[in-house]
Amino acid sequence: MKFNQTSAEIFIPDGHPTDQALTRTTHLAISAHQDDLEIMAAAPIIECYQREDRWFTGVVLTDGRGSPRANLYYAYDDEAMHAVRIKEQKKAAVIGEYAAQILLDYPSQLVKDSAYLQPIEDITSVLLATQPQYVYTHNMADKHDTHVAVALRTLAAIRGLPAADRPLKLYGCEAWRSLDWLVDNDKILLDLSEHENLQAALLGVFDSQISGGKRYDLASLGRRRANATYLDPHSVDDSNGLLYAMDLTPLIEDPALDVATFVDSVIQRFAGDVRDRLSKYI
Repeated sequence: MKFNQTSAEIFIPDGHPTDQALTRTTHLAISAHQDDLEIMAAAPIIECYQREDRWFTGVVLTDGRGSPRANLYYAYDDEAMHAVRIKEQKKAAVIGEYAAQILLDYPSQLVKDSAYLQPIEDITSVLLATQPQYVYTHNMADKHDTHVAVALRTLAAIRGLPAADRPLKLYGCEAWRSLDWLVDNDKILLDLSEHENLQAALLGVFDSQISGGKRYDLASLGRRRANATYLDPHSVDDSNGLLYAMDLTPLIEDPALDVATFVDSVIQRFAGDVRDRLSKYI
């Protein structure tokens, strides 16, 4: 499989032939940056861990050259940071026993350019090679521009496939904005009660971010625990950790459905829920 960026690569942690490694994929996650997979797609990683009937493959679109840096990494130029972030992502793939880790290596500005179609072409190639049942990406209400762009490119690639080749489900996961605000009927609950040690290890690999000034490890684990506790005010916790996702499947079932209209309907259900609760007690 050839990608548009000559620097793109496919890393197979267990050394299987590439074709075999990709075709065993059942769960595919497509993210913007190195470490996004481990933050937003921890649930499918854990679900597939040490399973022969389920396999997780991760895709990272951007190159990591623009990452903020401090402390040990303060003097790293963009090329050095790029090398470190690629190495960290491969370490995570080994720890999580991914079927494959695909690094498409685009500059962020190209991914955000809606007229630049090469990222969609590459995602399409990955989808055809893996034919996953489930796809996870960023949610459409994320506050990070590159995250939203990746979600849109992922959706465009899936919509461009024949209906029979599309995944069963497409989920948009929380990262740079919690999805706690979704009404409960709109929340997809991804349980992260198991393998808390593995979750911590996957996040802890990204030292360039953690030592570089962003405690994504503590923040992500804390959010998962908070989601589990604050999900229901009238019952005890059923989980040690939850990650929320937005169900984007209607957008692939109906390719004519406008994305902004779809997201606005989700927001309006939240607004209505707030208004209805207020009106009961005013």
